[in-house]
Amino acid sequence: MRVGATLRPVGGGPAGALATRGGCWQDRRMSAQSARRGRRLAPGAGALLAVGALLVWWLVPEGPPVPHGSAVFSTGVRSGVYHKYGDLLEEYLRRDLPHVRVALVPSEGSRQNLERVAAGSAQFTFATADVVAAYRREHRPGWEHLRGCARLYDDYVQLVVPRGSRVRSVADLRGLRVGVGQAGSGVRLVADRLLRAAGLDPATALTEVLHGIDRMPDELAAGRLDAFFWTGGLPTAAVQRLTGRFPVRLVPLEAGLLRRLHTATGPDGAFYRAADIPADAYGPTGGAAAVPTVAVANLLVTTDRVDEDLAEGFTRTVIGSRDRIGRVVHPAQLVDLRTAIYTDPLPLHEGAVRYYRSAKP
Repeated sequence: MRVGATLRPVGGGPAGALATRGGCWQDRRMSAQSARRGRRLAPGAGALLAVGALLVWWLVPEGPPVPHGSAVFSTGVRSGVYHKYGDLLEEYLRRDLPHVRVALVPSEGSRQNLERVAAGSAQFTFATADVVAAYRREHRPGWEHLRGCARLYDDYVQLVVPRGSRVRSVADLRGLRVGVGQAGSGVRLVADRLLRAAGLDPATALTEVLHGIDRMPDELAAGRLDAFFWTGGLPTAAVQRLTGRFPVRLVPLEAGLLRRLHTATGPDGAFYRAADIPADAYGPTGGAAAVPTVAVANLLVTTDRVDEDLAEGFTRTVIGSRDRIGRVVHPAQLVDLRTAIYTDPLPLHEGAVRYYRSAKP
């Protein structure tokens, strides 16, 4: 026996159960107890690991979904803001949604855009809120499937005449040749409504010419039109180019006319508001003072048949590309996350709802 070893009973056991050789037997017994405790703790430790992993999954975002497939984007007249906006947006959609094939298709404007989206020949488009409201109120084909992704910027109604024209109000258009936009455009809707609010029957009081912004400036400069209506963001490139080669003037659309417009259009009138076109919107053309007019919101529109991941991705790109696109298409600068959710008269698409929830600070 080693010097200093002790002999003692262990835990009340029989006298023969003694710790010898410097407590080696007791060490073995303690090791066995530790192993048993480890086995008892192992399931608990595994549960803790599982809970930890769940918390990490819950608290740490996985990133936005990655949609796949294809989408047609119906824009507008090639020389208008809709198409220019869509053309620039396509670049960012390709970058942000690399597995989605996006095709741009020009159109006559808001009315045709809604028809395409409702029919499924396009998945996304731009349209003004007044045209959307009329489409829904008239229960046109597919109206119940329309959904909003974002409120974008306001369109301003612009009544353009030669600088020396006698026209000082909408009522002065009687007997003249007036461009009112193409049949499938939102311009046509608001122009006809303004004419009626001014006491003019569009079918008999003047000659309506169904041209778009791609033709109306040239027709005015050539003397084949006496005036034209346009609704678009400021400045509209086609009008801006016209002012550089032909002297024009913007006709005021006064508050009294807006009140009559509200009365004449009933619930749809809620989407028209008073606004001013800044004096410098088109350089010297605007004169020394702002021009009163009527404004209406633009919406990014889709349908409830579009996949939620795709709608979320489109909405994210539209909001995220605002500043870069806004350097070229100035109205895009007005897209605001705080107001984008107000897509009345359309409910928000569930994919857009998902985006706004994820973007909320």
